[in-house]
Amino acid sequence: MKKILSSHKNFLLLFVVILFIFAAVTVSLFMSSSSQSTPAEGKIISGSFDKSKLKSDAEWKKLLTPAQYNILRQAGTEIPFSGKLEYETRKGTYYSVGCNEPIFRSEQKYDSGTGWPSFWAPISPDALVLREDDSIPAEPRIEVLDKCGSHLGHIFDDGPAPTYKRYCMNSIAMYFVPDKKQ
Repeated sequence: MKKILSSHKNFLLLFVVILFIFAAVTVSLFMSSSSQSTPAEGKIISGSFDKSKLKSDAEWKKLLTPAQYNILRQAGTEIPFSGKLEYETRKGTYYSVGCNEPIFRSEQKYDSGTGWPSFWAPISPDALVLREDDSIPAEPRIEVLDKCGSHLGHIFDDGPAPTYKRYCMNSIAMYFVPDKKQ
């Protein structure tokens, strides 16, 4: 009897994991097809775009890989636990792929358990642009963008002290530069 119960628990766990992955992929596809991440959309809550770094859609397509384009310009979402920066633990600085500007420090990163790199604050108050995101009906969120209008992720109110914020970012939208050893 115990073997049967254990077998059912394993099957249920596998089913839940598959269901979660399916949901993440479905949301990513929905977000990619229904939301364009351009500076003109949504009410800006804080920050401002650097007009000298804004590019046309054609320029972005030349500069970014298809996966980067999906995340940064079409507001896609990575599958949880798939991004390489989720597991980065060295001291250093995280930069936006779109603008090549510093956005977070390793000291601000924490393990949220969500599957995406999470930070409790940006590197400076003006490093990011926050705007309203109503792309999912009945689920208003706050989108996080870099200064050139590229989608990085979202911010939530379930982070640690001192800010109690969780900047939930896509790994593919950032790159990491480790501190030089002295």
